[in-house]
Amino acid sequence: MGKHIGIVGVSPEGAALCVRQISRLAGRLLGPVEHPRISLHNEPLANYLSAINGGDWHGVGDLLRRSATILAGAGAEFCFTPDNAVQYAIHLAEHDSPIPWLSLPEVVAEAVARDGRKSVGLIGTRWVTSGATYQTHLGLKGIRVLVPEGEESERIDRIIVKELIFGQVRAESVQVLLAAINRLADQGCEGVILGSSEVPLLVTPENCPVPRYDTGELLADCALRRAVATLPKRPE
Repeated sequence: MGKHIGIVGVSPEGAALCVRQISRLAGRLLGPVEHPRISLHNEPLANYLSAINGGDWHGVGDLLRRSATILAGAGAEFCFTPDNAVQYAIHLAEHDSPIPWLSLPEVVAEAVARDGRKSVGLIGTRWVTSGATYQTHLGLKGIRVLVPEGEESERIDRIIVKELIFGQVRAESVQVLLAAINRLADQGCEGVILGSSEVPLLVTPENCPVPRYDTGELLADCALRRAVATLPKRPE
């Protein structure tokens, strides 16, 4: 059956989408009913938002570690969170964590580098696009990161924080994100990182004008491969 996967939820929508991504991927790679053991735990989203807005990253790390401890008690052998905004605090959560963590930025950077990209766009909240969540890992691999700026960045942030984390999908918001991605493509990006676990609700393989890196999907693949040693290797 493989290793027991632990998911640390932050945004309920993002966590639920990640469970579905793992299950669907397992169905394709292992068989229609060969799903891994998965446990999910989350602390209230309000607690995370309060800590992030207050710049209390140690508090964010404590919340993440609390979930990891509960997941370990449920039998999980490793864990991760699909939430992009809290990745900055993963190294804090790892301290005294009873189980190891997967690093989302590392997983994404490896995928982008594996495809030979030299420049990628990044869509996400201001916490993600204005910080070093992906920029450091990609920069070390010689990959340039382009992000929306100004009012466009603010609009995308509002769409994620005010709509998507509550499961609201609006046609107008789809057009805002696609317009931003097209502008990044005009600036030379060869792909776009969907740096929010909920953005795939709007930006799909069918409507995205450039190759997309769905961070939740990449994590699902990494977690499944870690849980099940019999999966074939990824193509180089």
